[in-house]
Amino acid sequence: RFYLVALLLCLGLTCPLVTGIFMDKLASKKLCADDDCVYTISLARAEEDYNASDCRFINIKKGQLIYVYSKLVKEKDSGEFWAGSVYGEQYEDHMGTVGYFPSSLVSEQHVYQEANKTIPTT
Repeated sequence: RFYLVALLLCLGLTCPLVTGIFMDKLASKKLCADDDCVYTISLARAEEDYNASDCRFINIKKGQLIYVYSKLVKEKDSGEFWAGSVYGEQYEDHMGTVGYFPSSLVSEQHVYQEANKTIPTT
């Protein structure tokens, strides 16, 4: 019997243990410097603090530097968001975390490459 229960659990045929949360897409397209959106587009500085509203976003603090990897193409009734990672010694615990943030809260300090590739979001 134990093996049957274990098999059913592995196959997911019993009651689901965790249910997912479905979130609306922020945009259908994004602008990147390359086809995989891994190259840094620019370096931005946060002009205000921002507390992430859900797991897709990152917290940023005023004065913090952020590497920008993609820029979502603004759609009707949506905000304009960029994707990036926090940089800086003072916030080491957030380094390497990539997420979205409102572009209106940052100022670009340096552009490394033009974001001229339009990529569909998934």
